[in-house]
Amino acid sequence: MSIEIKVPVLPESVADASIATWHVKVGDKVSRDQNLVDIETDKVVLEVVAPADGVVSEILFAEGDTVLGEQTIANFSEGSGAANSAPAASASPQTSQTSDNKGESVEIKVPVLPESVADATIATWHVQPGEAISRDQNLVDIETDKVVLEVVAPADGSLSDILAPEGETVTGEQVIANFVAGAAVAAPAAAASEDSSGDNDALSPSVRRLLTEKGIDAASIKGTGKGGRVTKEDVEKSLQAPAAPAAKAETAALAAVSLGGNRTEKRVPMTRLRKTIATRLLEAKNSTAMLTTFNEVNMKPIMDLRKQYQEQFEKRHGIRLGFMSFYVKAVTEALKRFPEVNASIDGDDICYHNYFDISIAVSTPRGLVTPVLKDTDTLGMAGIEGGIRELALKGRDGKLSMADMQGGNFTITNGGVFGSLMSTPILNLPQSAILGMHKIQDRPMAVNGKVEILPMMYLALSYDHRIIDGKESVGFLVTIKEMLEDPTRLLLDV
Repeated sequence: MSIEIKVPVLPESVADASIATWHVKVGDKVSRDQNLVDIETDKVVLEVVAPADGVVSEILFAEGDTVLGEQTIANFSEGSGAANSAPAASASPQTSQTSDNKGESVEIKVPVLPESVADATIATWHVQPGEAISRDQNLVDIETDKVVLEVVAPADGSLSDILAPEGETVTGEQVIANFVAGAAVAAPAAAASEDSSGDNDALSPSVRRLLTEKGIDAASIKGTGKGGRVTKEDVEKSLQAPAAPAAKAETAALAAVSLGGNRTEKRVPMTRLRKTIATRLLEAKNSTAMLTTFNEVNMKPIMDLRKQYQEQFEKRHGIRLGFMSFYVKAVTEALKRFPEVNASIDGDDICYHNYFDISIAVSTPRGLVTPVLKDTDTLGMAGIEGGIRELALKGRDGKLSMADMQGGNFTITNGGVFGSLMSTPILNLPQSAILGMHKIQDRPMAVNGKVEILPMMYLALSYDHRIIDGKESVGFLVTIKEMLEDPTRLLLDV
C-alpha cells in the first residue's frame, strides 16, 4: 500500500519550514518509527518517522527546499521488499575479524574542562566492553553544568573495560575507560542486537517518549523490529502484559515505585543541566526586583514582506527568511536606544555594555539552554538566520560548546513555536531583561474605526526594576513594536 509522507502540522506562528536532512534515500528499506527526515522551522527541528515497515518509493523535496504544513514530501510503500539485502552483507566485515587481532591499549579520558567547570558527570555510555567500535564513533556523553561533551573512539577497536559508570562524578583528564585499538569481538551480531534494543540512541523519538512517559527500561522489552530494535508496538504490548508492572519495578527500581494497585510513581535524579536551571531560576526570582510589561504587535507587515521576498532571499543567501531575524534586528536597535536594558548590575556598579550579544533560548532534549549570537549589530538578516540555525542544530545534537554559551547581554525566548499565547519570562542572570515572543493569532482589531482581522502577537518584557525604570521598559517595548509593525524603520534607522 502506498502512503504519503507529510510535513507535520506547524504552529500558527510558523509560516513554513525547510527540509534539513534526509536520513534515507529512494529504495531504502525502513522500519516502523524509524526517522526518515528532519524538518527545520525557525527554532525547532521536527522528526518525521516511518508509519510502518516498508520502502521509500519517492522523495519529492530535496534538502534545503521550503515546505508547508501537511505538504506531501515523499511517498512510502508499506511492506515492500528492498532491492538488496544489505543488512546481512554489512555485518560481514565485523564477523570476519578474529580474536587474535589484538591491538594497542589506549586510555579514554575526560576532555580538559574549562576553568569555570570543576567537575562533570558521566551521562550515557553508548557502547559496552567487547563491542566492536569504529573510529570517531561516540563512546560516551559527559555532562557539565550546561553543555554535553562527546568522547569519541581514537581508532577502530573495542572497550576492554569501563572505569566510571553512568552517574559518576569525574574531573578533567580522568581516565574513564580502557580501549584496545584493532581488537575484535567474538559475537558482534549479538552485541548489535542488544545495543539496538537497550540503547536509547537506537530508538525512534516516539518510542523514547513512550518509554519515558511510562517509566519503562528499554532493556526489559524484547524488540521485534529490524536488528532487534524496540518498536512502539513492542512497548504497547509490554504495557498490556499482566506481569508488566512487576517487571518494570524490577528492571527500573529507581525509576518506578508501586503505590498499590495500578498506581505507580517514578523517581529520577536531576541531571546537572536541570539542577543548574533550577538554581539559576530560583536565584533570578529571589535576587532581582523583576517585573513584566506587555504589548502587542501586528505581524501582517512582516508576514507580507516575507511572502514577497522569501524566494529571492533564499536564492541569494541559501537560507530561509524567518521571523527570528526580524526580532533580533528590532531588539538590537532598541538596545542601542535604551542602554539601561543592555546593562547589568555588578556589585554596586552598573556595567553598560557597548556591544550586542543576544542569547537565544533553545529547547533541547536535555532542557532549555541559551546559546549566544554575538555582535548582532554587525550582522545582516542572512547572518542572523544562519547563526540561529547553527545554534539550534548544535543544541538539538548536544554539540553546544562553552564558547557558545558564555556571555550574552539580553535574551529572546519564543514560546510561540510551542503554542504559548502569553507568558512572563524569567530573567537570565546576570542580564537585566528578557523578551518573550508568543503565538501569532488572528484577532479582530479596531483599525480606523473599523474591525479588521489581523495576525496579532503579544510581547512580554521582563526586567530588573533595580536598574530599569518603567519609562525605559515601556519605551523599549514600544520601540520593538513600532519596528516590527513597520520593518522599513529597521533599514532607515528611524
